[in-house]
Amino acid sequence: MKEIEVVNTCPECRSERLVRDYERAEIVCESCGLVLDQFIIDEGPDWRAFDSEQRESRERAGPPSSVMSHDKGLSTSIGWRNKDAYGRQIPHKSRAQIYRLRKWQHRIRTSKSGERSLAQGLTEINTMASKMGLPRHVRESAAVLYRKASLKNLVRGRSIDEVVAATLYAACRQCNVPRTLDEIAGKTPVDRKSIGRTYRTLVRELGLKLLPQSPRDYIARFCNRLNLDMDVLRKAKDILDKVEKDELASGVAPSGVAAAVIYISAMLCNKPCTQKEVAEVAGVTEVTIRNRYKRISAAIGLQKPTA
Repeated sequence: MKEIEVVNTCPECRSERLVRDYERAEIVCESCGLVLDQFIIDEGPDWRAFDSEQRESRERAGPPSSVMSHDKGLSTSIGWRNKDAYGRQIPHKSRAQIYRLRKWQHRIRTSKSGERSLAQGLTEINTMASKMGLPRHVRESAAVLYRKASLKNLVRGRSIDEVVAATLYAACRQCNVPRTLDEIAGKTPVDRKSIGRTYRTLVRELGLKLLPQSPRDYIARFCNRLNLDMDVLRKAKDILDKVEKDELASGVAPSGVAAAVIYISAMLCNKPCTQKEVAEVAGVTEVTIRNRYKRISAAIGLQKPTA
């Protein structure tokens, strides 16, 4: 059995001022800066209990805090099951009282108008993200942005759906999960123009630093939705390298460029798909694909006529 040597002094300067840095997982001498050990494990507090008193004092319960809840999940909620803490059925004569307590507890959680607006907005973010199949980290980023917008009174005077759509679009840009404005607008009753206007307001007021979108962000997802194989995907990326080198993607919608590149790549790999199919997946018109096709085919020297 291997014995672990416990170091109490620095072998370099014989100092006993040793610091356990759990963020870097290191033991460092505070006097000379020598790193004595690395990859140390943060075992956390000792939650073992040896008697009933220690067990009661060290009990932990409840879910972790979450930005998806307006109170971050730290409040108490009365469940809708008519059972007590031991799993027994609540008597019928007490159910009316439990119902009133549950109703008032729900009202108290959102007693202020700002809290009600925040709770409704976060619920809409979760619902809309579920419809679009967005991952959890995108939802949490959108929730953080919505909280900041609420603190700066950017929600006032605008519909909640409009701000929710704009924060989700911004969160997708932040997390590199590309979604077009048309895809966002298709899951909400708000029109595309209003979402874009609110998004620009959020970027300006919250000081967001977002990089412009690239056609490369859409190629893999569009190919997947068109059931195209890896040969088409690799060819599309090679064509896009030439397009970006010649700056043909500047000043135009990245989704349109990605659609045209995929259309050309599918033809070159003898796995053609129609312009209508690509346009429906990319959310652009067939005219857009034809226009981008002409410019890109001329730049790469493609001799095949337009289909």
